[in-house]
Amino acid sequence: MFQASGQSASPLVSLLPFILIFAVFYFLVILPGRRQQKKKEAMIASLKKGDRIITSGGIHGTVAGVEDQTLLVKVAENAKIRISKSAVAGKVNPSAGGSD
Repeated sequence: MFQASGQSASPLVSLLPFILIFAVFYFLVILPGRRQQKKKEAMIASLKKGDRIITSGGIHGTVAGVEDQTLLVKVAENAKIRISKSAVAGKVNPSAGGSD
């Protein structure tokens, strides 16, 4: 009836599951991560004096000065701290109704 042909499957066919898993991983994990990173970099590049921010450590403040790698952030009436731009988690939306 049926005879084994003696030939193995094509190498491409045997690699197909790995290729599909990588493609799914790329589109579900890597690509969204890159988009989010670019969005954050654009937000950090657009920071200017007077913007309200929150740091990754949870500190809320207002940008008082912008330098190449750092920001001077006013956190209280007479208190300013210098932070790395990479420590900025995001801008605070003034219409969100939060109180400081």
